[in-house]
Amino acid sequence: MAKEITSRKDNYSQWYNDIVIKAGLADHSAVRGCMVIKPYGYAIWEKIQAQLDRMFKETGHQNAYFPLLIPKSFFSKEASHVEGFAKECAIVTHYRLKNDVNGKGVVVDEEAKLEEELIIRPTSETIIWNTYRTWIQSYRDLPILINQWANVVRWEMRTRLFLRTAEFLWQEGHTAHATKEEAIAETKQMVNVYAKFAQEWMSMPVIIGTKSESERFAGAIDTYCIEALMQDGKALQAGTSHFLGQNFAKAFDVKFSSKEGVLDYVWATSWGVSTRLMGALIMAHSDDNGLVLPPKLAPTQVVFVPIYKTEEELSKISEKVHQLKKSLELKGITTLFDNRDNLKPGFKFAEYELKGFPVRIAIGPKDLEKGTVEIARRDTLEKQFVSQENVADYVEKLLVDIQENLFNKAVNFRTDSTTKVDTYEEFKKVLDGKGGFILAHWDGTRETEEIIKEETKATIRCIPIGGIKEAGNCILTGKPSSQRVVFARAY
Repeated sequence: MAKEITSRKDNYSQWYNDIVIKAGLADHSAVRGCMVIKPYGYAIWEKIQAQLDRMFKETGHQNAYFPLLIPKSFFSKEASHVEGFAKECAIVTHYRLKNDVNGKGVVVDEEAKLEEELIIRPTSETIIWNTYRTWIQSYRDLPILINQWANVVRWEMRTRLFLRTAEFLWQEGHTAHATKEEAIAETKQMVNVYAKFAQEWMSMPVIIGTKSESERFAGAIDTYCIEALMQDGKALQAGTSHFLGQNFAKAFDVKFSSKEGVLDYVWATSWGVSTRLMGALIMAHSDDNGLVLPPKLAPTQVVFVPIYKTEEELSKISEKVHQLKKSLELKGITTLFDNRDNLKPGFKFAEYELKGFPVRIAIGPKDLEKGTVEIARRDTLEKQFVSQENVADYVEKLLVDIQENLFNKAVNFRTDSTTKVDTYEEFKKVLDGKGGFILAHWDGTRETEEIIKEETKATIRCIPIGGIKEAGNCILTGKPSSQRVVFARAY
């Protein structure tokens, strides 16, 4: 099965597609640009969703749900917001179908035109702030800390499973505050929640920073982000948190009375991650044998594969496996016993390598005699014979080691793929060579950023929080600069 995966070196894009399809994560749908998330892929997404949901609730947020359809007029109320999303919107214009008089199926009933067109949710700021207007009158109603798990539609011409699809799943937080300081603190808190999740659960190191003006979310005063580096040297924006100021409160006339009785506009934030994290997970760790999953996000952490010839042997092996399974499950480790009798052990080994199960345990008649099992770890493909009495403790420690090893490996790759440059020629040479993160001086202007983007396809991924404070000159204009920013080509 592993031979069916194109190697990263030969064709990285095809390698990625092969893993998504052949590991059973997702499939193309009948609707152009949309995807079907298959059970195994959705199980990973559920693990991501469950952990993030816990982290959101630990920081005081509650879940709610808002409509999928948004009146078109709402998008006209915040100018930069509508400009940012106008080209991506899918629009509902009619509300009824009818049979074609010529017998060619159903057609839109031209008499059923909506008085006002409805936009299929590309993001929910407008519908939510129109709702908040009825919820907020006084400082006592603040803060509002709401998260929504939902789907959104952004019309994409060039799509790629998980990374860029016309419809995708995500969460979007929308909070309302009495002061600017509270809103900024919320924005920073949530980008740090995303960073903690990426590093501790996805084993994926990230840089926390702010976006340049041209890369900010439409309608935001400031956008904070986490940026990760994929194995092909391209960056992937893994999460964003936006300080919206009072822009949406003013657009939808959301005011509150302060403790002093002064009427003022509410301060806002929004923040979100999507199924794009699935793409990041694949590209951060996987290899030419298939998917590699960090144990914390693996739907099944340990798979048992019996090796036998007779039913009697299988019966004895099964008895021992059930004992071992129970000892692992008592430690909170998820397991699977693959006793399918129509597939050979070698096929199963390849299947679980392809699907990225962190640990595989093989057990046969000789292992029963010796009191051992063979344990293989997916990240390094190393195998070890372990006493059956020590399996639970060994596997518990092994899962921790795999999680840490994947993170350390990704950190080392990022370090090796990060380059400081001081000239534009050097910048272009590195970009067309090994790629990766490039730390360079920028003069802070949109014009310079656009020229670099047009000429090299590289963008400013972020201005790192805390900064890489180092005096120098902009690589393009030579103007003085006090800080290096992170450039890269990106997904």
